[in-house]
This record gives sequence, C-alpha cells and structure tokens, in this order.
Amino acid sequence: MLAPAGDPGQEKPMSEPALHHAMSLSLAEARAAAARGEVPVGAVLLGPDGTVLAQAGNRTEQDCDAAAHAEMLVLRQAGQRLGSPRLIGCDLVVTLEPCPMCAAAIALFRVRRVVFGAYDPKGGGVEHGPRIYDTSPALHRPEVIGGVRETEAAALLRDFFAARR
Repeated sequence: MLAPAGDPGQEKPMSEPALHHAMSLSLAEARAAAARGEVPVGAVLLGPDGTVLAQAGNRTEQDCDAAAHAEMLVLRQAGQRLGSPRLIGCDLVVTLEPCPMCAAAIALFRVRRVVFGAYDPKGGGVEHGPRIYDTSPALHRPEVIGGVRETEAAALLRDFFAARR
C-alpha cells in the first residue's frame, strides 16, 4: 500500500488495486484524447475517500486553449465540484509526468499525491526540467509516485506521434 502524505483528515493509504484502477481510467481518457486528435494524456482526480471527482483527457486543440491539459481540467472540475480552490487529501493520477504549468497548479490546489505513468524528460516539471517541488519557493510539495504503468502510457504517446511523422 502507498502511504499517505501528511495527515489531513487521516486519509487511508491508496491500495495497489485502487492505484491501477485509477490509472486505467486515466489511460482510457488518454486514448479518447488521441481519438480526438489530442496528445494522449489523461487524468483522474480522486477524493480523500478514493471516489472519482473528475476525469479528463487533453483538450488543447478542441478548446483552442494551450492550458487545457488533462491535469488542469480535472483540478478545475474537482475544485468546482467540492466548492474549494484547495483539494486537500485528493490524489491526481495522470498518464504523463506533469509539465511545469500543471505541477505549479497541483501545488496551488494542494493536492496530496501525484501519481504518473510515463516520465517526460523534455517537458516534465516534476522529475525533470525545473522540478517544481524541489524549489525553495514551492508552496506545497505533494507526494510523487512516477512510473505507474509507464510502458503502457509511453506507448500511447510514442504511437500517437509516430503516426503523425
């Protein structure tokens, strides 16, 4: 089982089956995004009790919005659903390492844990690039778990871009 980060509300640890189920939902969102011609990234935001609060795939092309990344969409949806700009005790499960913009938003929303599939050496902002949570001005440092179903998530991206070359 994965240990909770911090102690807001005495959350239960995320079990491996729950983690893989959430990643399955994120991968389904990524596949749907690819079918719409979007970069195949999907995200799910889980509440402290493990319920799905929001799920989405990238919509940058569809919405003509460069910030319509899957992570941003689920953060906004969950915030509205909960009526709060802070998602204390919530977990974000996403198919690709968040970019710097999304990593900063995750910190601002106070997400408890970020779980991602594929690492992103070029555009990532968590384990690569600026490593947002390792900087001294970081307002919040969520627990980060990378590489969950990495091969599957990376294959979606690789196949998507190979078809366009």
